[in-house]
Amino acid sequence: MSIPKFATPPPPSFHTVLKTRVNDYFRERGKPSTGNLRLYSKALFLAVGFIALYVHLVFFTPPAGWAIFECLLLSLFTSAIGFNIMHDGAHGSFSSKPWVNTIAASSLNFLGANTFMWKMKHNVIHHAYTNIDGVDDDLDAKPFLRLCETQKYYKFHRYQHFYFWITYSLLYLFWIFFSDYKKYFTRKVGDIPLKKMTVKDQISFWGFKILHIVLFVVIPIITVGVGPWAIGFTVYALFAGFVLSIVFQLAHTVEDTEFPVPNEQTNKIDNEWAIHQLKTTANFATKSRLACWFMGGLNFQVEHHLFPKISHIHYPRINKIIKDTCKEFGVGYIEYGRLKDAVASHVSYLKQLSNPAYSH
Repeated sequence: MSIPKFATPPPPSFHTVLKTRVNDYFRERGKPSTGNLRLYSKALFLAVGFIALYVHLVFFTPPAGWAIFECLLLSLFTSAIGFNIMHDGAHGSFSSKPWVNTIAASSLNFLGANTFMWKMKHNVIHHAYTNIDGVDDDLDAKPFLRLCETQKYYKFHRYQHFYFWITYSLLYLFWIFFSDYKKYFTRKVGDIPLKKMTVKDQISFWGFKILHIVLFVVIPIITVGVGPWAIGFTVYALFAGFVLSIVFQLAHTVEDTEFPVPNEQTNKIDNEWAIHQLKTTANFATKSRLACWFMGGLNFQVEHHLFPKISHIHYPRINKIIKDTCKEFGVGYIEYGRLKDAVASHVSYLKQLSNPAYSH
């Protein structure tokens, strides 16, 4: 599928007005749109907590029951580092200093994935072409899951709303041990050509992949043995995979979000880019302080997609500006009040797609 284009509305466009109002918010208050002490203190807590758990698990060998608990806790710290530190860093919103953003984004490399691949898949493709099947690689869970009506139906999809959690749990393992390598050797993200990697990118890719294997495979096997490592790492990776998957799925694959198809003749999407983001993205649990803290503002997914270079700590503040502008322009705004409501909608959506009659 060729890359689609978005409609160009007459000025002033919704996006232009929205950007002006949000920029005015930061200018009038004299504050940067990047992270602040609140974000940095959280990042420090997550980094120290992760290292402490790793050291205790690997070098102090706690009893089996306690070790399993710590593996689950390590999964939560891994997910939180991804949501709060890596994600903002990769978007350049963690700090006003580029080198600090680079370090924050590189936390992904230590966790086994690759920043270069992530930026191409997430920043470039997913953020630009959200929920467009054949372009947005986040929709590609084929053949295990059918995530939009234009995707091919298989008979086993009739049960996908029951087994989806198994597939989601495998994400982290699949990501660090398969999909990064697939992108590297095919030089593609889905069907989209990968940006050329520099020598530095190549060294970083292989260096961090080897480092991760040493830290999370070799050293633990030496210190605790193959069996305990296999159990612990599996518990850790499966739980991290599920947490990472479900948070991102709740933001885009729910009943109220759309999956636009470009016009066959013009290869254009009907809406301008900003309105497309609002139609394909949903917020959830935005009143929950715990959800906001843990998910790094990814429950404010609308704000993030419209302003990815603004740190997540500012999303609750610009939320009202966006909602008011949407109301003024007659643009819909999708939000689920509670986490369980978003989960229920996601499961219901998977159930709809389990019916072969539900197709484009």
